[in-house]
Amino acid sequence: MSAQLINGKEVSQQRLAMVAEEVKKRAAAGLRVPCLAVVLVGDDPASAVYVRNKKRACEKSGVKSLSYELPASTTQDELMKLLDELNNNPEVDGILVQLPLPKHLNSDAVLENISPNKDVDGFHPYNVGRLAVQKPLFRPCTPKGVMTLLETYGVDPRGKKAVVVGASNIVGRPQALELLLACATVTICHDATQNLEKEVGEADILVVAVGVPKLIKGEWIKPGTVVIDVGINRLPDGSLCGDVDFDTAKERASMITPVPGGVGPMTIATLLENTLYAATLHD
Repeated sequence: MSAQLINGKEVSQQRLAMVAEEVKKRAAAGLRVPCLAVVLVGDDPASAVYVRNKKRACEKSGVKSLSYELPASTTQDELMKLLDELNNNPEVDGILVQLPLPKHLNSDAVLENISPNKDVDGFHPYNVGRLAVQKPLFRPCTPKGVMTLLETYGVDPRGKKAVVVGASNIVGRPQALELLLACATVTICHDATQNLEKEVGEADILVVAVGVPKLIKGEWIKPGTVVIDVGINRLPDGSLCGDVDFDTAKERASMITPVPGGVGPMTIATLLENTLYAATLHD
């Protein structure tokens, strides 16, 4: 029996519609329309696509979008100066710096220079720390989007064994914190984990975010597991796949996210939710 597909595209449209409705209510009450400033440095094609998708989501949800497209030669000081201006601009609610940055720029310093109350990506150490101590403010978009999918599809992590494969600051680590906050028993795996197959096979909820095509074999997955595949990889033939071998995994999982159309759309929808929330803090 094939797993139920978790339709992130559909859920993301529902969430953007909710944001749009709240934005209309704000406007009717005489409040300012939320504003997101997006900063793109350089000409990385994938980053340009992501930024374009974020602008479209802003248009759909009625959120104002400011775009700053800077040359790859932009210096650290120039980028920091722009961020200072955006931090101090009362019309800007959220600031997003598209990653990755050109190699000569210090990404950690850039992210830490964004005001925590405008950090709608949820990457600032202050916001990650708040999540760690069970007092979240801005939650990283992809992990929060995963939690929204689980809630929408009636998956309660409480008491479940959750396994996160991947320990990045953007997805893996905050995802583990999100699942812990939801009272799951959490294991996080990384490149030093021994016997990954065994760890994966114990999961009731499996989240994979490593960027390695079909790393997780379907036969490793315990029957009935809920599988969330965050990875998106382009194969030599031009097709896209996740970090989980979907064709075999769907025969064992109870639910599974497709790639594309699973987690990806939720990241952008959550970004807009965070921007709306930031606007309420700045009223």
